[in-house]
Amino acid sequence: MNLPVTLADVAYAERLLAADEIATAEPVLERMVEQIEDYAATELVTTDDTQYFSFEAPWERIAYRRVENDPRTLVNVDVPLDRVYADLGYALIRQERMDEAARALAQAVRWNPMRCAYRLDLAELKRAAGDTQEWLALSHSVMERASEARELARAYVNFGQWFLETDKPEPAVGCLRVAQSLSAGDARVQALADLVGRGVPDADAYADEVVVARLAEEGLPAGANAEVCVCLLMCASDALDSGDTHEAARLTVRARNLIGEDACKALIQLIRESDAELAAEKRAAAGAAPSGQGEAEAHGA
Repeated sequence: MNLPVTLADVAYAERLLAADEIATAEPVLERMVEQIEDYAATELVTTDDTQYFSFEAPWERIAYRRVENDPRTLVNVDVPLDRVYADLGYALIRQERMDEAARALAQAVRWNPMRCAYRLDLAELKRAAGDTQEWLALSHSVMERASEARELARAYVNFGQWFLETDKPEPAVGCLRVAQSLSAGDARVQALADLVGRGVPDADAYADEVVVARLAEEGLPAGANAEVCVCLLMCASDALDSGDTHEAARLTVRARNLIGEDACKALIQLIRESDAELAAEKRAAAGAAPSGQGEAEAHGA
């Protein structure tokens, strides 16, 4: 693909933002968006059979497929277009152009629906604009897709605040406990703990099974989506097989932070067993093939 924007262009704009040169970065990003949209209108057209994304990591594409059940062919562009829109959103927020920022962040979500930071930032803009329903809908969508414990905790904090505001103490306590299990030291989690402490004096007396049940009644899970964790660990296994121990460790830690050490070990064991079964099936199929065919297939003929 001959995209009109390069990774170097994105990096240049991000250096301007990092240097707090917002007034310089914003028109640069606006021009990049114009170029992307002109190109996408003819070259990256969504159809019933094909969709284009700018996933930056293999696990994002795999997780999207599992979470969304999207049967289309997924074509990945080789420039992080999502970051262009997210960067523009940040620049617009700094200039207090909130409606424009919200539109930019919505496009960041469109190009990479697995980056939950975009959804959470957009949710805050929606809440500031008085759209509580969209704030909660975006927060809920993070619970299905989060791959970072702190981002998942932030989604639970949002719901915990709303439950307190609507006089629902039990699910509020449930949200706090889940958030604390994910990222107890996070400032937002600590702020929710203070709110719960003041609004629900007997919160410690609530049994875990009771608050978890109340979360379920409200349509909320009590933790991370196991499908996302499986994708992280599958890609960690692939990275380890290819010799990339750093990436394998990084992805494994992300999964562990989401579901805990014991559950992470259990999933790793299941993945290993599944891989072993698949390998055995392939060997059996090769052995049952007509003479010479298995050997030819094994060599990619």
